[in-house]
Amino acid sequence: MAKIKLTKNELKKQKDSLKMYQRYLPTLMLKKQQLQAEIRTTEIRIRELHEEKERFDELFKSWIAVFGEKGIFTPEVLKISRIKTTQGNIAGVAIPIFEGAEFETAPYDLAATPLWLDLAVEKMKHVFLLDLEAQVVEEQRRRLDHELRITTQRVNLFEKIKIPETKGNIKKIQVYLGDQQTSAVVRGKIAKRGLAAQKPAASQGGAS
Repeated sequence: MAKIKLTKNELKKQKDSLKMYQRYLPTLMLKKQQLQAEIRTTEIRIRELHEEKERFDELFKSWIAVFGEKGIFTPEVLKISRIKTTQGNIAGVAIPIFEGAEFETAPYDLAATPLWLDLAVEKMKHVFLLDLEAQVVEEQRRRLDHELRITTQRVNLFEKIKIPETKGNIKKIQVYLGDQQTSAVVRGKIAKRGLAAQKPAASQGGAS
């Protein structure tokens, strides 16, 4: 703890600091609660996306034999050309918002390829979208987690260190100033008594 000056100016400074901490602490606590709620929302969404992807994976099991047909469905058939996101803001945190994706489909001969290829491409697009959105929501959660750690540290700093420390400083200064005031009053009374005692003595000396 830094050494404080036991003065009236320091007392005012400490009281002003206490007011500031007490004013900002509820705001920080509210932000902490908001971040926690938003993180829970992202976790729910991530779980939903993973569950939906698992359902699609189950549906694709029936397609495995077809996809295995040599030279028909290859990685070159469907590619992601652009991921579309915008910037959002939650509790002062800039986060990406998923808005979809653009795909490139390799040209293929409709007459020479099976009918199921078109449907397979559409299903794969949906799977890609689920994966991409999950990645973006994971990034949202990462940023919110980071901000929550910082906010929690500030809440703890104000609540457990700064406010108790400042209250202690105020009490210490008040006690010291109170003691000084009491001492001054006592010294004043003693001085008055001394003056009062000197006056009769001076009078007697003048009479003789």
